[in-house]
Amino acid sequence: MKVAAEVHAVLDAVAEAPPPAFSGGGKWEAMHGEMAGLYEIRVQGGGKNHRLFCILDRGEDLGGASIVCIDGLSKPPRQAANARDYRQVRRFADEFQKRRTVLE
Repeated sequence: MKVAAEVHAVLDAVAEAPPPAFSGGGKWEAMHGEMAGLYEIRVQGGGKNHRLFCILDRGEDLGGASIVCIDGLSKPPRQAANARDYRQVRRFADEFQKRRTVLE
């Protein structure tokens, strides 16, 4: 699937040149406000915008610097994601930071 391949390409590029060295070209963006501390991969395909939410983590329990993928969503172009979806992402991110795992 083209979308999955593009997401993997962004993850690989970030891993090779982590922020701030990796500018992202609009496909890797730091989130702000209540979502601060998370990053968002943004790709388009199949008439939708796809988002993957990630944390950059330096925990030794992960073997050093890591990109932790927390959650994702797809939405129609030019529409905001549902606030409920963002709250879920934030919950998962907080749970990962606290427990070093995410239990749904």
